[in-house]
Amino acid sequence: MNPILLGLILFSFVEYSELAPSVQESDSTTKQRENWTIWKGNGTSPVPVVLWHGMGDSCCNPLSMGRIKKLLQKQVPGVYVHSLMLGGGVVSDTEHGYLANMNNLVAEACAIIRYDPKLKNGYHAMGFSQGGLFLRAVAQRCPDPPMFNLVSVGGPQQGIFGFPKCPGDTSICDWVRYLLDLGAYSSYVQNRVVQAQYWHDPYQKDDYKNKNIFLADLNNEKTQNEQYKTNLLKLKNFVLVKFKSDTMVIPKESEWFGFYPENNITRVLDMEETDLYKSDRIGIKTLKESNRLKFITTDGDHLEISEQDLTDKIIKPFFSGEPK
Repeated sequence: MNPILLGLILFSFVEYSELAPSVQESDSTTKQRENWTIWKGNGTSPVPVVLWHGMGDSCCNPLSMGRIKKLLQKQVPGVYVHSLMLGGGVVSDTEHGYLANMNNLVAEACAIIRYDPKLKNGYHAMGFSQGGLFLRAVAQRCPDPPMFNLVSVGGPQQGIFGFPKCPGDTSICDWVRYLLDLGAYSSYVQNRVVQAQYWHDPYQKDDYKNKNIFLADLNNEKTQNEQYKTNLLKLKNFVLVKFKSDTMVIPKESEWFGFYPENNITRVLDMEETDLYKSDRIGIKTLKESNRLKFITTDGDHLEISEQDLTDKIIKPFFSGEPK
């Protein structure tokens, strides 16, 4: 079956503009909440699914998230699917995949989820590329309503060290590369460039731990936030999808919590070799030992996955039936 490219389409009319930091609940969040109807779960409805798109995509692109939503609705009849939109519309949602403070965006996503009455009894979540990392942040920081199964499709869980490809509008990609080169750990870049906030430089470990405002905190590399670990361990399953020929996420092993050792990019540590796993700072060792950390591989480059694989490897095992 022909693969479908997920989350890699940037609308050609999007141009760079300086974005104000997101707030916990934006005007768009309020408008969405006003339009939602009250859901009175009867115990027979399928568990809802929340989606978070990847860099260069939007919540509502019919060729990517729209296609995923239709596939879910086909395979799980009656399922409610909420594809997260951050900001005031599709254009700002796309821009926020590049230029935003991720702590603010995660807080906004948490507010959107919390105020959606159809999610009040809990939900499954699936994130594509960086969306998989951001949904882990939701799981760790916002346990109410509960997230049951979390699927990260090509998500850079240990960050990235490289920005080789960028979809769509070249001007935005060039601007992001310029800012990363300027100083990924400067306060200006950290608070504005999304990719800098999960930029993990093995040659600047101290700067990463002390100045990174998002990933280093999420992975408990600054101080130990026990609530992060407690909340992540509430998941029924945490599913990690890695692409064998991935040229977007560097190193691709980050999709399975692997990464470079300090001061060395000639080899990549498997998850079990990393300090994050050995110390069990966020609970991934406990999840693995309790058989709740699942690993899936698929052929192809970043986010190239067939509908058959999505259905057989993800939707049927983790989104059908009761949470397990």
